[in-house]
Amino acid sequence: MRRKLLLLALLLPGVVVSAQQRTWSLAECINYAIENNITVKQSEVNVEQKDIDLNTAEARRLPGLSANASQNWSFGRGLTADNTYENANTSNSYFSLGADVPLFNGFQISNSIKMARLDLKAAVSDLERVKDDIRVAVAEAYLKILYSKEIAAVADSQVEIDAQQVNRLEAMAATGKASAAEVAAQKASLAQSQLTATQAYNDLNIAVLDLTQLLELEHPEGFDVAIPSMEAFQIKLLRKPEDVYERAIEIKPVIKSEEIRLEYAAQSIELAKGAFYPSLSLSGGMGTNYYTQSSRQSASFGEQMKNNFSQNLGLTLSIPIFSRFSTRNNVRSAKLNLANQELQLQNTKKSLYKEIQQLYYSALAAQDKYKSCIFAKDSAEESFALMRAKYENGKAGITEFNESKNNLMRAESDLVQAQYEYLFQTRMLDFYSGEELVL
Repeated sequence: MRRKLLLLALLLPGVVVSAQQRTWSLAECINYAIENNITVKQSEVNVEQKDIDLNTAEARRLPGLSANASQNWSFGRGLTADNTYENANTSNSYFSLGADVPLFNGFQISNSIKMARLDLKAAVSDLERVKDDIRVAVAEAYLKILYSKEIAAVADSQVEIDAQQVNRLEAMAATGKASAAEVAAQKASLAQSQLTATQAYNDLNIAVLDLTQLLELEHPEGFDVAIPSMEAFQIKLLRKPEDVYERAIEIKPVIKSEEIRLEYAAQSIELAKGAFYPSLSLSGGMGTNYYTQSSRQSASFGEQMKNNFSQNLGLTLSIPIFSRFSTRNNVRSAKLNLANQELQLQNTKKSLYKEIQQLYYSALAAQDKYKSCIFAKDSAEESFALMRAKYENGKAGITEFNESKNNLMRAESDLVQAQYEYLFQTRMLDFYSGEELVL
């Protein structure tokens, strides 16, 4: 059936198959999407920004150093170097170098560094969550292509059956064994089958386009996916949702992100409490100046720079007494944020367990449907074979023949849908358990 699909695809215009096509595996699609997807790149930029924020927080431990220079001119009556006033033009040049370093500020710097590190970890975890979302989206789009291929193959087989019947009836009509009405009715059936096949190939092209857009490819021409082996569709024992969940909460980025944000919220309380403590800083500097006055003889620049050189060293202690309750309220708000984040973590875990339960029961239902569809398809094939023989021997009409043929097509389509639904659900259970998404 797949061989017929590929042969027809090469002959039909507009079908995304070419002699130079590249066949992509699911792993290749996922890796390419992760490397090129814009959402992933945006998350990577966010990680880099959080790394810069951490570096900024750590640098607050370092002393601050600044240099200053100023030049001032005064015209008319003004203060002289002797601290007297007279009418004269004066010029004053000042140069200084100063440094300050925080000695203690209620552990706010260390707490800020801890929070920045947690923020970076959360961003990294968010990046992994985005990558997981991309993996799932790619896998879903990939399986949609495989499903669309199979549906197109089913439609192709119906076209072939009707074409054979048209040829048979035309040959019989030539010898007077079939009427023109019978030939026309069969041609109408062939036209309907061709219309169904055309729609199936259109759906296939759209499915290919969806995946190539997800991969950020420029165009879908020449793109094709590898067909999994029949081993992928084998019925297997499903993992219990409790076992999958127990593993998922240890490895899934969505849980790790919320756990890190819980730590962040707890650390923000300590940061807010730091405003209750006094702060102590050390400062020091050196400076000199050069002064000239138009009405007096001034010492040389070098002599003044040497004679006016001075140094200073100081400690600054700031004790908070009353901050209009802002510090107290900041602490209360931080505690509320912590309580809210605890609820958010619980909700995320519950949502994860709910997703896993839904996956499990969907997989269980898909498994039962898959088994039933196999039986239904076998029965429909047997029924159609008998009806075809009766039709070709003139013991059944075209209406009965088409009804049996359509039943077979529905059975085949239902089987294709069931097997790929089963494959997707079981692979998702494996993925939540920490396994790679492979076929």
